Amino acid sequence: MTQAIDRLKQASTAAFTGLKCKECGTEYEATAKHVCDECFGPLEVKYDYDVLRQTVSRETIEAGPHSIWRYKPFLPVATDTPIDVGTGMTPLVEAHRLARRLGLKKLYIKNDAVNMPTLSFKDRVVSVALTRARELGFSTVSCASTGNLANSTAAIAAHAGLDCCVFIPADLEAGKILGTLIYNPTLMAVKGNYDQVNRLCSEVANTQGWGFVNINLRPYYSEGSKTLGFEVAEQLGWQLPDHVVAPLASGSLFTKIYKGFQEFVETGLVEAKDVRFSGAQAEGCSPIATAYKEGRDFIAPVKPNTIAKSIAIGNPADGIYAVDIANKTNGTIESVTDAEIIDGMKLLAETEGIFTETAGGTTIATLKKLVEAGKINPDEVTVVYITGNGLKTQEAVQGYIGEPLTIEPKLDSFERALERSHTLNRLEWQQVLV
Repeated sequence: MTQAIDRLKQASTAAFTGLKCKECGTEYEATAKHVCDECFGPLEVKYDYDVLRQTVSRETIEAGPHSIWRYKPFLPVATDTPIDVGTGMTPLVEAHRLARRLGLKKLYIKNDAVNMPTLSFKDRVVSVALTRARELGFSTVSCASTGNLANSTAAIAAHAGLDCCVFIPADLEAGKILGTLIYNPTLMAVKGNYDQVNRLCSEVANTQGWGFVNINLRPYYSEGSKTLGFEVAEQLGWQLPDHVVAPLASGSLFTKIYKGFQEFVETGLVEAKDVRFSGAQAEGCSPIATAYKEGRDFIAPVKPNTIAKSIAIGNPADGIYAVDIANKTNGTIESVTDAEIIDGMKLLAETEGIFTETAGGTTIATLKKLVEAGKINPDEVTVVYITGNGLKTQEAVQGYIGEPLTIEPKLDSFERALERSHTLNRLEWQQVLV
């Protein structure tokens, strides 16, 4: 592995220069390392922004591939041939009907429910992590996952020809288990919650010498989330929004969207602007929201108990950094019930035709809650991040949506059923009005 790193140093003209501790500032070489030796703080990638200012422009980005790799100079890889499976450049949908329903004027949905290849934002972080893993000489990759990350790691490893072993809690939704097994990795279903899975994976990483995307490769992996910030800025015509609402699991996505905006400002690609950051959690696993509301500078771990399994991380690694961003941007962090999550999924589907998973339902429900509390200015340009596809969590809405009207293959049977459906609709509206 040392020889591979030396070759990278000689060949690379990339703008990333190494790793740096977020707490004490100690710097390290760009190896498979995620914790500081001095203070045990998390490491993140360090960049030379002078190089980026001299080599990157709006034109060079627009001339790049229609994927996250149009932003390659801002990502921690040295190769000219990254693993590109078409990930990124997902739609930024102007949500007219949802905006009218909520009383907003400019609302956008960043829809990673249609991200490739596995229909979640995790395809972004995994594409970056596995590209870096290959550069560092790993032949086997792995992860601890609540579902979407397992899907992405297995799929992109298969594409790249890497061996793959992934770990999940045993009680995940069937769609996410199937969506991992189809790529033929070794899948370990652990009898425990995500935090227990993650602790086991830390031990395995120390004994097997594998590249764990969200452990020893975490500094590189997390940088992939910045592309959600980059794309929104570019899709808004090279400007920043006024307010973003995003789901919180580990807190990493939230912090990296913020970092992406700051990097575009730092390199002159967009004008500086105060963007408010608001986060969304499920009440059944809301350690970050609780810390924010109580004004604490630490996260108290909790045991998850929510249908929003993809964001059910009881001991979030970047939680306190998410709280800091919400505070310094004049944003907020809210939590919603499982019932509100289901309503959020239904609301987005029936207004914008987007079927999101429970994490997206959490975010839409939080958006609604913030609007009702007067915490979102109706005139603001607000962007809501939808990070996964509802086809993966169909169990969550079973029993809460309608049933098909079964009819005979006859016109009169159809007409009776149609009249019945109109009657049911009228009754539903009457209940809403009451």
